[in-house]
Amino acid sequence: MDSKTAGHVNSLKKHVFYELLSLAGRVFVLVRYSGHVILGNRGFTSDEKENGIILVFNSRMHFQWDEFGITATLVFGTSSQKCFIPVDEISAIYSSELGVQFTVSPHSGKMQDLHVKSETVSASPEPSGESGAGNVIKVDFTRKREKNDK
Repeated sequence: MDSKTAGHVNSLKKHVFYELLSLAGRVFVLVRYSGHVILGNRGFTSDEKENGIILVFNSRMHFQWDEFGITATLVFGTSSQKCFIPVDEISAIYSSELGVQFTVSPHSGKMQDLHVKSETVSASPEPSGESGAGNVIKVDFTRKREKNDK
């Protein structure tokens, strides 16, 4: 993909992100492992290095999305971490409430089987009021939803 096309795809990612956030109040972002992704001093687990990490953003959070990516302070468990997610490393944006997902193929051009497990995160300084312990999200992007024929 040339840089002009990549720029358009990244703009589309941002547009989809804000549309889903506006409609549902929260949006899930699947971020693939890269040395360019900063998750404070937490980093990626070995499973996340292989499968990516899902980050949850809501409309009450304070974050900034510029041409390079998303800058936010995210809370992992009880620990706040300054994070930067390059827009190029975002491989999916979705809303479970709306049943909508936007996915982008990895840079290599090969589609991967995306089975992702990750912890739920929220942004500070506004705590969600929920215990972060035990919140695990499992996403199977390969499963298709069947329609009821009437």
